[in-house]
Amino acid sequence: MAQKSRELKARGFDIINLSLGEPDFFTPEFIKEAAIGAIHDNYSFYSPVNGFLELRQSICKKLLRDNQLSYSPEQIVVTTGAKQALYNALMCILNTGDEVIIATPYWVSYRDMVQLAEGTAIYVYAGIEDDFKITPRQLEAAITPKTKAFMFSSPCNPTGSVYTQDELIALAKVLEKHPQIAVISDEIYEHITFSGKHCSIASYEPIRGRVVLINGVSKGFAMTGWRLGYLAASLEIAKACTKLQGQITSGTNSIAQRAAIQAMNADPSVTAHMLEKFRERRNLLMDLVQDLPGFIINKPEGAFYLFPNVKAYFGKTDGTWFINDAPSLCMYLLEKAHVALVAGDAFGDKECLRISYATSNDLIIEAVKRIKAALSQLY
Repeated sequence: MAQKSRELKARGFDIINLSLGEPDFFTPEFIKEAAIGAIHDNYSFYSPVNGFLELRQSICKKLLRDNQLSYSPEQIVVTTGAKQALYNALMCILNTGDEVIIATPYWVSYRDMVQLAEGTAIYVYAGIEDDFKITPRQLEAAITPKTKAFMFSSPCNPTGSVYTQDELIALAKVLEKHPQIAVISDEIYEHITFSGKHCSIASYEPIRGRVVLINGVSKGFAMTGWRLGYLAASLEIAKACTKLQGQITSGTNSIAQRAAIQAMNADPSVTAHMLEKFRERRNLLMDLVQDLPGFIINKPEGAFYLFPNVKAYFGKTDGTWFINDAPSLCMYLLEKAHVALVAGDAFGDKECLRISYATSNDLIIEAVKRIKAALSQLY
Protein backbone atom coordinates (compact mmCIF):
# COMPACT_ATOMS: atom_id res chain seq x y z
CA MET A 1 0.00 0.00 0.00
CA ALA A 2 2.84 2.38 0.83
CA GLN A 3 4.50 1.66 -2.51
CA LYS A 4 1.25 2.10 -4.43
CA SER A 5 0.56 5.35 -2.55
CA ARG A 6 3.96 6.71 -3.55
CA GLU A 7 3.36 5.74 -7.16
CA LEU A 8 0.03 7.56 -7.24
CA LYS A 9 1.52 10.61 -5.55
CA ALA A 10 4.31 10.66 -8.12
CA ARG A 11 1.61 10.74 -10.82
CA GLY A 12 0.09 13.82 -9.21
CA PHE A 13 -2.78 12.34 -7.21
CA ASP A 14 -3.68 13.79 -3.81
CA ILE A 15 -3.29 10.76 -1.54
CA ILE A 16 -4.29 10.83 2.12
CA ASN A 17 -2.16 8.26 3.87
CA LEU A 18 -3.84 6.70 6.89
CA SER A 19 -1.55 3.66 6.81
CA LEU A 20 1.40 5.11 8.70
CA GLY A 21 2.30 3.84 12.16
CA GLU A 22 4.15 6.89 13.40
CA PRO A 23 3.23 10.10 15.22
CA ASP A 24 3.00 13.22 13.10
CA PHE A 25 4.56 15.32 15.86
CA PHE A 26 8.14 16.57 16.01
CA THR A 27 10.63 15.29 18.56
CA PRO A 28 10.52 17.52 21.69
CA GLU A 29 13.06 20.34 21.69
CA PHE A 30 14.84 19.26 24.88
CA ILE A 31 15.62 15.89 23.30
CA LYS A 32 16.90 17.49 20.10
CA GLU A 33 19.10 19.82 22.16
CA ALA A 34 20.58 16.81 23.94
CA ALA A 35 21.47 15.26 20.59
CA ILE A 36 23.08 18.47 19.37
CA GLY A 37 25.04 18.66 22.61
CA ALA A 38 26.20 15.07 22.16
CA ILE A 39 27.54 15.91 18.71
CA HIS A 40 29.48 18.88 20.10
CA ASP A 41 30.73 16.67 22.93
CA ASN A 42 32.12 14.24 20.35
CA TYR A 43 29.98 11.20 21.06
CA SER A 44 31.08 9.85 17.70
CA PHE A 45 32.72 6.58 18.72
CA TYR A 46 31.42 3.05 19.08
CA SER A 47 28.99 2.67 21.96
CA PRO A 48 28.82 -0.35 24.28
CA VAL A 49 26.89 -3.22 22.72
CA ASN A 50 24.12 -3.12 25.34
CA GLY A 51 24.05 0.69 25.53
CA PHE A 52 25.68 3.45 27.53
CA LEU A 53 25.56 2.74 31.25
CA GLU A 54 24.02 6.16 31.88
CA LEU A 55 21.15 5.38 29.51
CA ARG A 56 20.57 1.95 31.02
CA GLN A 57 20.51 3.54 34.46
CA SER A 58 17.97 6.08 33.21
CA ILE A 59 15.80 3.29 31.79
CA CYS A 60 15.90 1.54 35.18
CA LYS A 61 14.81 4.76 36.89
CA LYS A 62 12.00 5.21 34.36
CA LEU A 63 10.75 1.63 34.88
CA LEU A 64 10.73 2.16 38.64
CA ARG A 65 9.13 5.61 38.44
CA ASP A 66 6.45 4.87 35.85
CA ASN A 67 5.87 1.13 36.22
CA GLN A 68 7.03 0.26 39.76
CA LEU A 69 9.37 -2.33 38.25
CA SER A 70 12.86 -2.82 39.64
CA TYR A 71 15.67 -3.74 37.23
CA SER A 72 19.45 -3.39 37.29
CA PRO A 73 21.35 -1.80 34.37
CA GLU A 74 22.76 -5.25 33.54
CA GLN A 75 19.21 -6.39 32.75
CA ILE A 76 18.72 -3.68 30.12
CA VAL A 77 19.75 -3.96 26.47
CA VAL A 78 19.49 -0.88 24.25
CA THR A 79 18.65 -1.76 20.65
CA THR A 80 18.25 -0.20 17.22
CA GLY A 81 14.52 0.22 17.62
CA ALA A 82 12.05 -1.94 19.55
CA LYS A 83 11.89 -4.23 16.52
CA GLN A 84 15.45 -5.37 17.15
CA ALA A 85 14.64 -5.95 20.82
CA LEU A 86 11.78 -8.25 19.81
CA TYR A 87 13.94 -10.15 17.34
CA ASN A 88 16.86 -10.44 19.78
CA ALA A 89 14.57 -11.98 22.37
CA LEU A 90 13.09 -14.55 19.98
CA MET A 91 16.49 -15.54 18.62
CA CYS A 92 17.81 -16.09 22.12
CA ILE A 93 14.77 -17.94 23.47
CA LEU A 94 13.77 -20.24 20.62
CA ASN A 95 15.19 -23.46 19.29
CA THR A 96 14.02 -25.02 16.03
CA GLY A 97 10.39 -26.14 16.31
CA ASP A 98 9.60 -24.32 19.55
CA GLU A 99 6.11 -22.84 19.61
CA VAL A 100 5.26 -19.19 20.22
CA ILE A 101 1.69 -18.28 21.11
CA ILE A 102 0.81 -14.97 19.45
CA ALA A 103 -2.26 -13.03 20.57
CA THR A 104 -4.08 -12.20 17.34
CA PRO A 105 -4.51 -9.62 15.78
CA TYR A 106 -0.78 -8.97 16.07
CA TRP A 107 1.80 -6.56 14.76
CA VAL A 108 2.89 -7.68 11.29
CA SER A 109 6.50 -8.60 12.12
CA TYR A 110 5.76 -11.04 14.95
CA ARG A 111 4.92 -13.89 12.60
CA ASP A 112 7.98 -13.47 10.40
CA MET A 113 10.31 -12.96 13.35
CA VAL A 114 9.19 -16.28 14.82
CA GLN A 115 9.74 -17.93 11.44
CA LEU A 116 13.22 -16.42 11.10
CA ALA A 117 14.06 -17.76 14.56
CA GLU A 118 12.92 -21.21 13.31
CA GLY A 119 9.99 -21.29 15.69
CA THR A 120 6.35 -22.15 15.01
CA ALA A 121 3.69 -19.48 15.49
CA ILE A 122 0.46 -20.52 17.21
CA TYR A 123 -2.26 -17.91 16.76
CA VAL A 124 -4.88 -17.29 19.43
CA TYR A 125 -7.57 -15.07 17.93
CA ALA A 126 -9.90 -12.56 19.53
CA GLY A 127 -12.40 -10.68 17.38
CA ILE A 128 -13.95 -7.26 17.63
CA GLU A 129 -16.78 -8.63 19.79
CA ASP A 130 -14.09 -9.46 22.40
CA ASP A 131 -12.39 -6.09 22.04
CA PHE A 132 -9.60 -8.04 20.30
CA LYS A 133 -8.33 -9.40 23.66
CA ILE A 134 -7.77 -13.09 24.29
CA THR A 135 -8.96 -14.83 27.44
CA PRO A 136 -7.03 -16.95 29.96
CA ARG A 137 -9.02 -19.99 28.80
CA GLN A 138 -7.89 -19.46 25.21
CA LEU A 139 -4.28 -19.06 26.32
CA GLU A 140 -4.40 -22.20 28.43
CA ALA A 141 -5.89 -24.21 25.57
CA ALA A 142 -3.07 -23.19 23.21
CA ILE A 143 -0.23 -24.26 25.49
CA THR A 144 1.58 -27.51 24.60
CA PRO A 145 4.84 -29.12 25.74
CA LYS A 146 6.48 -27.30 22.81
CA THR A 147 5.35 -23.83 23.90
CA LYS A 148 8.38 -21.67 24.65
CA ALA A 149 6.99 -18.12 24.50
CA PHE A 150 3.86 -16.00 24.57
CA MET A 151 3.94 -12.76 22.57
CA PHE A 152 1.54 -9.82 22.63
CA SER A 153 1.30 -6.03 22.66
CA SER A 154 -0.66 -3.72 24.94
CA PRO A 155 -1.62 -1.10 23.85
CA CYS A 156 -1.97 -3.12 20.68
CA ASN A 157 -0.96 -2.43 17.14
CA PRO A 158 -3.19 -2.79 15.06
CA THR A 159 -6.32 -2.74 17.25
CA GLY A 160 -5.59 -0.11 19.88
CA SER A 161 -6.90 -2.50 22.53
CA VAL A 162 -5.43 -2.31 26.02
CA TYR A 163 -5.39 -5.14 28.55
CA THR A 164 -6.48 -4.00 32.01
CA GLN A 165 -4.46 -4.90 35.08
CA ASP A 166 -7.01 -7.57 36.04
CA GLU A 167 -6.88 -9.06 32.54
CA LEU A 168 -3.09 -9.15 32.58
CA ILE A 169 -3.03 -10.80 35.98
CA ALA A 170 -5.49 -13.44 34.77
CA LEU A 171 -3.21 -14.25 31.81
CA ALA A 172 -0.16 -14.20 34.09
CA LYS A 173 -1.74 -16.75 36.43
CA VAL A 174 -2.08 -19.15 33.51
CA LEU A 175 1.55 -18.61 32.56
CA GLU A 176 2.64 -19.05 36.16
CA LYS A 177 1.69 -22.72 35.88
CA HIS A 178 4.03 -23.19 32.90
CA PRO A 179 7.56 -22.15 33.93
CA GLN A 180 9.05 -23.05 30.53
CA ILE A 181 7.22 -20.15 28.84
CA ALA A 182 8.85 -16.76 28.36
CA VAL A 183 6.57 -13.74 27.94
CA ILE A 184 7.45 -11.13 25.33
CA SER A 185 5.47 -8.03 26.24
CA ASP A 186 5.55 -5.29 23.59
CA GLU A 187 4.79 -2.02 25.37
CA ILE A 188 6.00 0.48 22.78
CA TYR A 189 2.67 2.37 22.91
CA GLU A 190 2.83 2.76 26.71
CA HIS A 191 2.52 6.55 26.63
CA ILE A 192 -0.53 6.48 24.34
CA THR A 193 -3.11 5.05 26.72
CA PHE A 194 -6.46 6.79 27.09
CA SER A 195 -8.03 4.89 29.97
CA GLY A 196 -5.74 5.51 32.89
CA LYS A 197 -2.28 4.31 33.79
CA HIS A 198 -0.43 1.80 31.65
CA CYS A 199 -0.07 -1.67 33.18
CA SER A 200 2.67 -4.19 32.44
CA ILE A 201 2.36 -7.95 32.80
CA ALA A 202 5.80 -7.79 34.43
CA SER A 203 4.12 -6.24 37.46
CA TYR A 204 2.90 -9.75 38.38
CA GLU A 205 5.86 -10.78 40.51
CA PRO A 206 5.64 -14.61 40.14
CA ILE A 207 6.44 -14.45 36.41
CA ARG A 208 8.57 -11.29 36.22
CA GLY A 209 11.78 -13.25 35.73
CA ARG A 210 10.34 -14.72 32.53
CA VAL A 211 9.01 -11.47 31.08
CA VAL A 212 10.94 -9.70 28.33
CA LEU A 213 9.60 -6.15 28.43
CA ILE A 214 9.97 -4.32 25.12
CA ASN A 215 9.80 -0.55 24.82
CA GLY A 216 11.46 2.45 23.19
CA VAL A 217 11.16 6.12 22.34
CA SER A 218 9.58 6.04 18.88
CA LYS A 219 5.85 6.36 19.67
CA GLY A 220 5.72 8.15 23.02
CA PHE A 221 8.38 10.75 22.18
CA ALA A 222 7.85 11.04 18.39
CA MET A 223 11.32 9.62 17.69
CA THR A 224 10.60 6.96 15.05
CA GLY A 225 13.59 7.89 12.90
CA TRP A 226 16.01 7.89 15.82
CA ARG A 227 15.80 4.08 15.93
CA LEU A 228 16.16 3.39 19.63
CA GLY A 229 14.42 0.72 21.65
CA TYR A 230 15.26 -1.40 24.64
CA LEU A 231 14.40 -4.58 26.46
CA ALA A 232 14.33 -5.36 30.16
CA ALA A 233 14.66 -9.01 31.10
CA SER A 234 16.30 -11.55 33.35
CA LEU A 235 20.07 -11.33 33.52
CA GLU A 236 20.34 -14.58 31.57
CA ILE A 237 18.23 -13.32 28.65
CA ALA A 238 19.80 -9.85 28.70
CA LYS A 239 23.31 -11.33 28.46
CA ALA A 240 22.25 -13.62 25.62
CA CYS A 241 20.70 -10.71 23.72
CA THR A 242 23.86 -8.64 24.22
CA LYS A 243 26.00 -11.46 22.85
CA LEU A 244 23.73 -11.85 19.83
CA GLN A 245 23.57 -8.11 19.17
CA GLY A 246 27.36 -7.88 19.35
CA GLN A 247 27.58 -10.00 16.22
CA ILE A 248 24.79 -8.26 14.29
CA THR A 249 24.55 -4.49 14.82
CA SER A 250 26.71 -3.88 17.90
CA GLY A 251 25.82 -0.74 19.89
CA THR A 252 22.95 1.58 19.00
CA ASN A 253 23.66 5.02 17.52
CA SER A 254 25.59 7.01 20.11
CA ILE A 255 23.87 10.35 19.45
CA ALA A 256 20.39 8.80 19.69
CA GLN A 257 21.40 7.19 22.98
CA ARG A 258 22.53 10.48 24.53
CA ALA A 259 19.23 12.07 23.44
CA ALA A 260 17.25 9.13 24.82
CA ILE A 261 18.73 9.69 28.28
CA GLN A 262 16.77 12.93 28.43
CA ALA A 263 13.61 11.19 27.22
CA MET A 264 13.91 8.54 29.93
CA ASN A 265 14.61 11.14 32.63
CA ALA A 266 11.62 13.29 31.61
CA ASP A 267 8.30 13.13 33.40
CA PRO A 268 5.71 11.53 31.07
CA SER A 269 3.67 14.73 31.30
CA VAL A 270 6.06 16.38 28.81
CA THR A 271 4.25 14.58 26.00
CA ALA A 272 0.73 14.87 27.45
CA HIS A 273 -0.23 17.23 24.63
CA MET A 274 0.38 14.42 22.12
CA LEU A 275 -1.81 12.04 24.11
CA GLU A 276 -4.67 14.54 24.26
CA LYS A 277 -4.42 15.21 20.54
CA PHE A 278 -4.54 11.49 19.80
CA ARG A 279 -7.58 11.17 22.06
CA GLU A 280 -9.29 14.00 20.18
CA ARG A 281 -8.52 12.38 16.84
CA ARG A 282 -9.73 8.98 18.01
CA ASN A 283 -13.06 10.43 19.08
CA LEU A 284 -13.37 12.35 15.82
CA LEU A 285 -12.60 9.30 13.69
CA MET A 286 -15.00 7.10 15.64
CA ASP A 287 -17.82 9.62 15.19
CA LEU A 288 -17.16 9.82 11.46
CA VAL A 289 -16.73 6.07 10.86
CA GLN A 290 -19.99 5.32 12.64
CA ASP A 291 -21.67 6.93 9.63
CA LEU A 292 -20.06 4.44 7.23
CA PRO A 293 -22.63 1.68 6.53
CA GLY A 294 -21.31 -1.79 7.26
CA PHE A 295 -18.30 -0.70 9.31
CA ILE A 296 -18.30 -2.34 12.75
CA ILE A 297 -16.03 -0.66 15.29
CA ASN A 298 -15.00 -0.90 18.92
CA LYS A 299 -13.48 1.80 21.11
CA PRO A 300 -9.67 1.55 21.14
CA GLU A 301 -8.15 2.59 24.47
CA GLY A 302 -4.61 3.12 23.23
CA ALA A 303 -2.17 3.57 20.32
CA PHE A 304 -3.49 5.54 17.33
CA TYR A 305 -5.43 3.05 15.25
CA LEU A 306 -9.01 2.07 14.55
CA PHE A 307 -9.53 -1.51 13.34
CA PRO A 308 -13.04 -1.79 11.89
CA ASN A 309 -14.61 -5.00 10.67
CA VAL A 310 -15.54 -4.48 7.01
CA LYS A 311 -16.75 -7.93 5.93
CA ALA A 312 -20.10 -6.40 4.94
CA TYR A 313 -18.42 -5.16 1.75
CA PHE A 314 -16.98 -8.50 0.67
CA GLY A 315 -18.70 -9.65 -2.50
CA LYS A 316 -19.77 -6.17 -3.58
CA THR A 317 -18.84 -4.36 -6.79
CA ASP A 318 -19.15 -1.01 -8.50
CA GLY A 319 -19.49 -2.75 -11.85
CA THR A 320 -15.75 -2.66 -12.51
CA TRP A 321 -14.05 -3.34 -9.19
CA PHE A 322 -14.90 -6.51 -7.30
CA ILE A 323 -14.39 -6.53 -3.53
CA ASN A 324 -13.37 -10.06 -2.61
CA ASP A 325 -11.62 -9.32 0.66
CA ALA A 326 -9.97 -6.63 2.79
CA PRO A 327 -6.93 -6.18 0.52
CA SER A 328 -9.13 -5.60 -2.54
CA LEU A 329 -11.27 -3.15 -0.55
CA CYS A 330 -8.13 -1.25 0.49
CA MET A 331 -6.94 -1.16 -3.10
CA TYR A 332 -10.36 0.04 -4.27
CA LEU A 333 -10.33 2.85 -1.69
CA LEU A 334 -6.81 3.83 -2.70
CA GLU A 335 -7.69 3.97 -6.39
CA LYS A 336 -11.16 5.51 -6.07
CA ALA A 337 -10.95 7.59 -2.86
CA HIS A 338 -7.19 8.17 -2.87
CA VAL A 339 -7.01 7.10 0.77
CA ALA A 340 -4.35 4.60 1.88
CA LEU A 341 -5.32 2.06 4.55
CA VAL A 342 -3.89 -1.34 5.56
CA ALA A 343 -5.74 -4.63 5.18
CA GLY A 344 -6.20 -6.67 8.33
CA ASP A 345 -4.73 -9.78 6.67
CA ALA A 346 -1.27 -8.45 7.52
CA PHE A 347 -2.23 -8.50 11.20
CA GLY A 348 -3.95 -11.88 11.28
CA ASP A 349 -7.55 -10.71 10.80
CA LYS A 350 -9.00 -11.03 7.31
CA GLU A 351 -12.24 -9.21 8.10
CA CYS A 352 -10.74 -5.89 9.24
CA LEU A 353 -8.63 -3.02 8.04
CA ARG A 354 -6.43 -0.60 9.97
CA ILE A 355 -6.95 3.16 9.95
CA SER A 356 -4.23 5.29 11.51
CA TYR A 357 -5.31 8.59 13.02
CA ALA A 358 -1.75 9.88 13.44
CA THR A 359 -2.58 12.82 11.21
CA SER A 360 -4.50 16.10 11.32
CA ASN A 361 -8.23 16.47 12.01
CA ASP A 362 -8.74 18.05 8.59
CA LEU A 363 -7.17 15.09 6.80
CA ILE A 364 -9.19 12.62 8.88
CA ILE A 365 -12.42 14.43 7.99
CA GLU A 366 -11.54 14.59 4.30
CA ALA A 367 -10.42 10.96 4.20
CA VAL A 368 -13.66 9.62 5.67
CA LYS A 369 -15.65 11.84 3.33
CA ARG A 370 -13.84 10.30 0.36
CA ILE A 371 -14.24 6.76 1.74
CA LYS A 372 -17.96 7.27 2.22
CA ALA A 373 -18.36 8.49 -1.35
CA ALA A 374 -16.43 5.54 -2.77
CA LEU A 375 -18.32 2.99 -0.66
CA SER A 376 -21.64 4.42 -1.86
CA GLN A 377 -20.77 3.23 -5.36
CA LEU A 378 -20.68 -0.42 -4.27
CA TYR A 379 -23.68 -2.70 -4.54
